[in-house]
Amino acid sequence: MTETFFEADEQQAIDQYLQQGFVSFELDATLLDSLRERLFTGARSLLDLPADLSVDAFFDQIHTWVPVADLNRVRLGFIRHLNGDPSVRPLLYRLAKQPLGWIVGNELAMQRSLNLSIQFPKDASSLLPLHSDVWSGNSPYEVVFWLPLVDCYATKSMYVLPKPQTDAVLADFGRYADLSAEAFFQAIKADVVWMEVPRGHGLIFWHGLIHGNRINEENDTRWSMNTRFKSLLSPYGTKELGESFLPITLRPATRFGYAYRKPSIHKRES
Repeated sequence: MTETFFEADEQQAIDQYLQQGFVSFELDATLLDSLRERLFTGARSLLDLPADLSVDAFFDQIHTWVPVADLNRVRLGFIRHLNGDPSVRPLLYRLAKQPLGWIVGNELAMQRSLNLSIQFPKDASSLLPLHSDVWSGNSPYEVVFWLPLVDCYATKSMYVLPKPQTDAVLADFGRYADLSAEAFFQAIKADVVWMEVPRGHGLIFWHGLIHGNRINEENDTRWSMNTRFKSLLSPYGTKELGESFLPITLRPATRFGYAYRKPSIHKRES
């Protein structure tokens, strides 16, 4: 009989992540609503919005009040609002705490600066072409917690190339290396998976997967946050501890280990 250290639901999440490179999970609705309310409150100070506007209508139809030309300025304003609130990073961690523990571990480093993606319908200015984060120097030990703030589906979502197909591309990379991003996408289009993640669910994926987005052809705006986590003691890439990551769940045994210095023996002179 093989020793088993994982509970059934944990093992199921681990198996899916190992097979596909991603796993989705349900979120605490109260925590998610709190985050959405914070953004909505920030929007009231940044934008001239109707007094009777609901939270749902704001997120789905923000493109009604913000021209595409102003989108990046507004998005950066929201990012400053989020990063200026010291309760947001702990809230994000709490939203994904259990699956992060299953996939990464319980001693974590978290991305220092929060990010926010807003993609208007039919807007070609907010595209993230096909890529793998590891190609630009990120550590392969990192994962991304992708948090949709609205229902994400079809082109209102992101696509990923699952782990087996990503591995196949990397094993034959010379075939793709000289292609443009668009030609590369067309070459793998049949194998990509569009993430269907309704509001109230999150996604953890390995950012070594090939992934990206396309023009949002749906009628509503996409909002999502992506935050990187990694095992604190695993190797770092160009995004280093202190500069791009901060420790968030350093355990007492590790604190003692970091602080320990082997004693030296000095003979006393007589």
